[in-house]
Parts: sequence; structure tokens; C-alpha cells
Amino acid sequence: METMGPEERRQAAERLRLALDMAATGEGLMRATLRRRHPEADEAAIERMIVAWYRTRPGAEFGDAVGRPVPWPRPR
Repeated sequence: METMGPEERRQAAERLRLALDMAATGEGLMRATLRRRHPEADEAAIERMIVAWYRTRPGAEFGDAVGRPVPWPRPR
């Protein structure tokens, strides 16, 4: 197995930082949208809506992995 050199590690770390930043930005935008749509909701209600959004957004019904859904834990 080859190891990454310092430049490849730096680039991989930067890509990860960017991906995490984009995920945080997307969640922040969704929180703002939910607050606008539900001005009466407190922070606990908004958090429940965020959790529901993560679980039901298009493409995430069975998780974010590629492939077909299988039962978990797998039967032995």
C-alpha cells in the first residue's frame, strides 16, 4: 500500500475541510429556512426538524452509501 506524500495529505485535508464547511453551510441554510417557515418553533423543535430532514432528504432514505439497501444487522 502506497502512502501519500505531504502534498497529497495537504490536498486531502483541504478537500475534507471544504466538504465539512459545505455541509455546515447547508445545515445553516436549512435551519434558517425552517425558522422562517415555522416562526413559532423553539430551538428544540427546529433541531427535531433538522434531524428529520437529514433522515428523509432525497437520496438519504437508505443512507448516503452507494449500493442496494440490505437488512442491518445482517442475518447470520
